[in-house]
Amino acid sequence: MIVTIIYLVMYSIALLTLISLGLAVIFGLMKVINLAHGEFIMLGAYVCVLCTDAGLPLWLAFLAAFVGVGLFGIVVERLLIRFLYGRIIDTLLATWGLSLFMVGIITTVFGPQARSVPLSFGNVQMGGMSFSSYNFVLMAVAALMIAVTWAILRYTTFGLIVRGTMQRADMASALGVNRNMVYMTTFGYGAALAGLAGAVLAPMTGASPNMGQFFISKAFVTVIVGGQLPLTGTISASGLFGVIDGSVSYFWSSIVGEVSTLVAAVMLLRLLPSGITGKMRSGL
Repeated sequence: MIVTIIYLVMYSIALLTLISLGLAVIFGLMKVINLAHGEFIMLGAYVCVLCTDAGLPLWLAFLAAFVGVGLFGIVVERLLIRFLYGRIIDTLLATWGLSLFMVGIITTVFGPQARSVPLSFGNVQMGGMSFSSYNFVLMAVAALMIAVTWAILRYTTFGLIVRGTMQRADMASALGVNRNMVYMTTFGYGAALAGLAGAVLAPMTGASPNMGQFFISKAFVTVIVGGQLPLTGTISASGLFGVIDGSVSYFWSSIVGEVSTLVAAVMLLRLLPSGITGKMRSGL
């Protein structure tokens, strides 16, 4: 029983982290409400499907989704988002329109039916229970995404420039920082993380035009409850919700687990309107 609960909790935490980290970068750092985040995930899933259909190994399909959706995010930032910084409502409407456009294009090109990715992973026996090996791959990728993002923002010059620009863009410009380049790169990296998430999810859920709708609400709830520190907050919220969802799902059902997570989110926002990290003044 303990092994199963730990497995379910770790899987829930990894899943929430996977789908939320890209949004945490874009919304948490840039204050851009990206309603097309779910469609970035969907686009990454389709890139994974196309790559595996072409005979590429799965890990190369993951890399292609990361790079491809990241480049698409850069194009979106240059053509659309860069004109809307500081205009929250306009950004919300623009990204909502972008999400509808992407769903329409993908449906037209690939059709409404889901596309699957062949999965050759077997099962692992632990504590007398059988668990999908691929779920451990998902956990590993989620942990790697956190570690790399944290390292970039915390220990690199570029990460320092990004954090400084997001806090005081005027001061960064006065010091010679090209803030347009910083905005473009940060948005592209957030989109790339979403694309990687979609690619990792594709072997489990398949790729379909509307798959982003299943993840966007969970991602937003996780990031908002996390508070003003994007990485620390997202990790904290993912951990809390993962424990609740995994534990409740084991004793009752996955539906009750999701409802319990939503109730916990509402209660937390009632008690902590600024989120879990709302009172912290520094950090990531």
